[in-house]
Formats: sequence, C-alpha cells, structure tokens
Amino acid sequence: MKEFTVKSNDAGQRLDRFVGKAVPLLPESLLQKYIRLKRIKLNGKGAKRDTRLQPGDVLQLYINDEFFEKPREDNAWLKVGTPKLHIVYEDENILLADKKPGVLCHSAGVWDYNTLIANIQAYLAQKGEWRPRAENSFTPALCNRIDRNTGGIVIAAKNAEALRILNEKIKDREIEKYYLCAVQGRPRPPEGRLENYLFKDAQKNQVFVKSKPEPGAKTAVTEYRLLCSRGALSLVECHLLTGRTHQIRAQMANAGWPLLGDGKYGSERFNKDYREKGQALYSYRLVFTFPTDAGILNYLRGREFKVDKVDFAEKYFHMESV
Repeated sequence: MKEFTVKSNDAGQRLDRFVGKAVPLLPESLLQKYIRLKRIKLNGKGAKRDTRLQPGDVLQLYINDEFFEKPREDNAWLKVGTPKLHIVYEDENILLADKKPGVLCHSAGVWDYNTLIANIQAYLAQKGEWRPRAENSFTPALCNRIDRNTGGIVIAAKNAEALRILNEKIKDREIEKYYLCAVQGRPRPPEGRLENYLFKDAQKNQVFVKSKPEPGAKTAVTEYRLLCSRGALSLVECHLLTGRTHQIRAQMANAGWPLLGDGKYGSERFNKDYREKGQALYSYRLVFTFPTDAGILNYLRGREFKVDKVDFAEKYFHMESV
C-alpha cells in the first residue's frame, strides 16, 4: 500500500486523474476497477472517480508495486489492460500476429505502451504463459519487424530456444516472406525478377537504387507477380529473396511502378487523388520451409500462414480474402 497526501498544487483534480498520474503504468480499465473495488481509498473510505480532491486529503492505494515504476519499454506491457492483437497462429513456442498499419513493433526511442510487443507480452502475462516476476524469466520477443506504416505477419518467440532457432532460420533465409502491394500502372512483364543494389542513406532514412555495385550498396533481389489490375492500379505479389530496408518500395518505384500511398518513393500527385497516406504494402504470407533441422520447431516445416484479408486489396480490387 502506498499513501499520498494531496498538496495545494494538486487540489481540484479528479480522483481518477490524480491516480493516473501517480501510478503511470496502471491501465485505465484497472484504475477504474480499483476505484469501484475500493482498493483506492480517499481519507480511509471509498470514493467516486470524479471526486474533486482537496488540500490535505489522504489517498491510500492498494496497488502492486510494479505499477509505480518509471515507464520503460521493458515494462510497457503493464499499461496494457486489454491487449489488442490479431492472432494468425499460436502454439506453445510461437505466436504469429497480424500487425496493422500504424502500429509500431517496438517504441521508436520514446516510451510507448501501445506497441505490438507490449500487447503480446501483456496477452501472454494475462494468460499466465509468461511470468515476468519469476527469477530468470525469459521475455517474449519479436523475431522480425515491419515498418510502422506497413502491415503484416510478425513472428514472436515464447521461449529462448524458439527465439534462437527462428533468428537462425531468418538469417539463413529458411522462412519465405510474401508481400502484397498496390502499385501505379501495370508491371510488364507480368512476372519477373528485380535485381540491383541498394544504398542506404541513414540520415534521410532512404535507400537509393544502383544498377552497378558500389561501396556501401548491397544486393537486393525481389521476385514479383502481377495478380490483377483495375483502372490505374495493379495488385502485385512480391517475394523477398533478400531483406533490405525499403526494398520493395524502392525497387518497384525504380521499375516505374511506385506503391500507392508511398510518400517517400511514390508519386505525390498520384497519391493525392486516392487520399492514401501510407504505403499499400502488406506482408501477408509466410512459409516455414526449414530445409535444415529446426529442433523443437520441426513441426512447422512446410507450414504456410496467411492473413485473413488486406484492406487495400479489398478496397481497390474487391478481394474479400487473399
């Protein structure tokens, strides 16, 4: 139990808002629940959430100590009252989540509790599969990442052995990744291979396509397949054979088929007509090929997983499922 005495500077605030500031990691839903259960007392008695505090009021908070900690990325899951996840697949070793555009995989330098990893950790903690306060507890971790404005399947490992194996398989290209994208124009030929070199400018967070090798440029290879066209747009499947920063976005734009909504590599004038603010790109399919031994994950060999639907495919190409 922690006790607070209200000072003059805090007087006049609502009870729930004062507690929200005093206990930064306490989820809003849990805060309101604790007020109802009288685990938050005002002058020794229960009180309503909208009670205005007065100087000298004493608050007793019967709340676990971890909620009073300073917010950090590694404890952000505590703030998640109701995890928001779209689960594609789950077993005792892994979880495949369909990350929606706009969601960060991890916080980008600034503490943010509404990240994919925080929601996954909160989900597993609330299920009792992960016990973060246990000695030497493994922390569930993401094996791959997807840009904020790109959606798609992200792999999370529930234990250290699964994380080790998956990191190795990703490094050795034993997990095939397929993306859907909506592009300007109609690719010709309808099926092909884009192979060139990408140079990354870290300061601009942008890559540049080079036709010949040069210092700092890395080989980038993408196979593409035209699925359908409607009006000025085409729906294309891309298979990554390398995993460079902004690979599909840069290569498709360089080939003359920029992604719809891509403000960095696409056409501002074209995007304006469609009022799209994020690139139409989705990591919609994973295949665990595993040509070599995968230990405790051998049961995944040959398994394929897909998302249920992709919004831009439904919106522009009337594909209710992919």
